[in-house]
Amino acid sequence: MRKVNRRTKVVILTVFMMVILIAIYAFGMLIPDDAAGSFLHAKQPPSLAHPFGTDALGRDLLLRTFKGMSVSMTVGTAASAISAVFAVFVGVAAAAGSKRVDAFINWVIDIVMGVPHTILVILISFAMGRGLKGLLVGIAATHWCSLARLIRGEVLQLRSMQYVAVSRKLGKSGRWILAHHLLPHLGPQFFVGLVLMFPHAILHEASVSFLGFGLPPEQPAIGMILSESMRYIGAGMWWPAVLPGLTLVLIVLLIDKLGDNLRMVMDPYSAQE
Repeated sequence: MRKVNRRTKVVILTVFMMVILIAIYAFGMLIPDDAAGSFLHAKQPPSLAHPFGTDALGRDLLLRTFKGMSVSMTVGTAASAISAVFAVFVGVAAAAGSKRVDAFINWVIDIVMGVPHTILVILISFAMGRGLKGLLVGIAATHWCSLARLIRGEVLQLRSMQYVAVSRKLGKSGRWILAHHLLPHLGPQFFVGLVLMFPHAILHEASVSFLGFGLPPEQPAIGMILSESMRYIGAGMWWPAVLPGLTLVLIVLLIDKLGDNLRMVMDPYSAQE
């Protein structure tokens, strides 16, 4: 019997985790935003009928949690994609531009990374009138720095390669070298960076919404569910805070592990293991 190598196992596990995340997102999207509850079933603890219990309005917390996760994943995907694309442009500009441009970009990165992300997201979201738009801009504007520095280092390394020097001697333009030599090699870094940025975006969306500076109260997001649970936790209602919060942590850890696996799969050296 042929032995399955480590790379194959990682690929299978990665596909399995992607299927789980897609299923959670699809299930959440199918749940209506205005799922009604009944005051007759309000504040019920977890049971077979309601595995996560019910909230103060009698709404099923399991359905609200999955709906909230789909909203958080939508915001996280959009913000991470915008931030990752911006990081590529900034990283390439820093590495391929003049020394002044490089110094200015590194200075901006130091400033952005010097301010805690949550505070910066809150300030940007508040300045833009809160809501979905402000939250998206705030998260996208604060999560590009690490990937931009990684892209910058990769471009600097690629520019010193022999085949790039040969292309220059053959008269190829900088735009041609960028399109044919640099950008194709940045694909793995971009994709893995995008996935690893995703859990941070979800956590910041939940934390800012929890503090009241993110999504509106009527939006069924995880942050809003946790914020509402604080009103009743002193009365012994632990399940509205613990179970949705635990679900959020588990999904974030799953996405983070997915990013690590993708980085391992895209590593050419892992093919020999």
